[in-house]
Amino acid sequence: MPNLLISRRLALAGLVLAGPLSQTAFAQDSEDARFTAFLDKAFDESLALSPESMTSLGLKTDYGKLDDYTDAASERELALAEKQLAAMKAGFDLDKLGPQSRISWRLFEQSVEREREGMRWRDHRYLATTNGSPAGEIPVFLINEHAVEGIGDAEAYISRLKETRRVMGEVSARLKAAADKGIVAPAFTFDPVEADARKVLTGAPFTDGPDSAVWADFKEKVAGITAPQGDKDRLLAEGKAALLGPFKSGYETFLATQAQIRPLAKGNNGAWSLPDGEAYYAFRLKGSTTTDMTAEEIHQLGLSNLARVQAEMKVIMGKVGFTGSLQDFFKAIKTDPAHQYPNTDAGKAQYLADARGYIAQVMAKAPQYFLRLPKAPLEVRAVEAWRQETASVAFYNRPTPDGSRPGIFYVNLADMTQVLKPQIEGIAYHEAAPGHHFQIALAQELKGIPKFRRFGGYGAYIEGWGLYSERLGKEMGFYQDPYSDFGRLSLEAWRAVRLITDSGMHAKKWTREQAIDFFRENSLLSERDIVKEIERYLCNPGQATSYMVGQQKILMLRDKAKAALGAKFDIRAYHDAVLKDGALPLDVLEQQVDVYIAGVG
Repeated sequence: MPNLLISRRLALAGLVLAGPLSQTAFAQDSEDARFTAFLDKAFDESLALSPESMTSLGLKTDYGKLDDYTDAASERELALAEKQLAAMKAGFDLDKLGPQSRISWRLFEQSVEREREGMRWRDHRYLATTNGSPAGEIPVFLINEHAVEGIGDAEAYISRLKETRRVMGEVSARLKAAADKGIVAPAFTFDPVEADARKVLTGAPFTDGPDSAVWADFKEKVAGITAPQGDKDRLLAEGKAALLGPFKSGYETFLATQAQIRPLAKGNNGAWSLPDGEAYYAFRLKGSTTTDMTAEEIHQLGLSNLARVQAEMKVIMGKVGFTGSLQDFFKAIKTDPAHQYPNTDAGKAQYLADARGYIAQVMAKAPQYFLRLPKAPLEVRAVEAWRQETASVAFYNRPTPDGSRPGIFYVNLADMTQVLKPQIEGIAYHEAAPGHHFQIALAQELKGIPKFRRFGGYGAYIEGWGLYSERLGKEMGFYQDPYSDFGRLSLEAWRAVRLITDSGMHAKKWTREQAIDFFRENSLLSERDIVKEIERYLCNPGQATSYMVGQQKILMLRDKAKAALGAKFDIRAYHDAVLKDGALPLDVLEQQVDVYIAGVG
């Protein structure tokens, strides 16, 4: 999944930062150009409320500030969105706009409507879980996003270290307010969240030992600038003081709040246990799938696809001569050292090298399947040790539009005994190429589409494309090892199990342990990853349903195009049709594929 900086406005609207590809351009004096300019101004106005998002996009406006995490900030964001929507309707006539602008109108209107509805549920979103917490996100942001090119940038870094105390106070206030309403994160989240927060405060200048991650990053960045040594010494002294003062104080406030609300946790239940939990889960499902599918429909889709995939798995079992049950084969793969990397630095290095090799073979063959390739470079990195416990198994960080930061495919190598070689090929295709990197990095090349579509997106589209890309790797001639091909199927089964367990826990009142047992019985994932997955779903209701719902729609639309076009069907043109209009709700995507079919036919 993409791990992307998300403003609260986009989060409330059910959108994630991503981006589309298009070569559409308008005449400078056209109504469409005027409309796009209006929407870009609206985007910039909204972006200005989020210093962190501006930094993520390579801007240095408000470079010394962190976001406002209060309820009042969320209310200001919604008020601005409502004002912009009213201005759009007053200033433009939908009937006078072209097709692309009509899509933009519809998406902008829906995003504000979604944001309006999301305000009802803002306290239901857990702020600190095993999916991430401000205690981990602030260091990640500073290390990966905050570039230091001179004295002023270093001073802005120090300012953000000081701002951490305010942010942690605001987060703590929201955690307490939610707890007063009966909304507390699951009980299992508290130990790992605390452990990761304490790791940030471990090492110099906080304790004895090697430099802490943030201090090491700041020292390295200051060392890299061109400035008199006296200025560098001053910056280091001020940075250390900020860390030992407001930064540490903020973390202590956060940790104290976590300790205060921990006894209020009601166990490890799904969304059904929250106030108005059924309605909340329906809201989350709609946002994650961009459909009106019910929890029961999601559940049944998962069951039917799991049966299909497991039938394909048994074919491969026959090819390799395995005669036991599917569960026996899972156990054999999990316990065979041939399918594992050594739990050493060398083993971790080999994983990274293998992942880079899979990506390289995709890039070499991609012109046969795509009309355009991303210009942004792509790197493979291991998740930093200090955030391994609250980081996903694997994820993608998008590049900056100006190319100053590459796309990054992160892999969590906390315990190599829990990493299975047969799965890493499919994961690389999903998270990197031709998956998230192609869809998201190509977005930076957008022309003629408003910014909110360049930098916004829909989970079902984004994750659906990622899962589709795993299967596309098979069509491109990869997965030559039958065990790796089995790994591909195991990843697809994993997404079917997601539909079943997510709806099971949040709508059918499955327990955490019941979901873990189902996962163990029906997937190849390691025990560690199974637990992390189930806990992720509990903390983020509905998000896990986006993958297979989106993939099934993209596959269905491809079959539809093939049937309609026959010999005229070109896989490169189909992929361009899916990508060229940007991340879309699935119903809008179908309409655009229909336009492509009509144009070719």
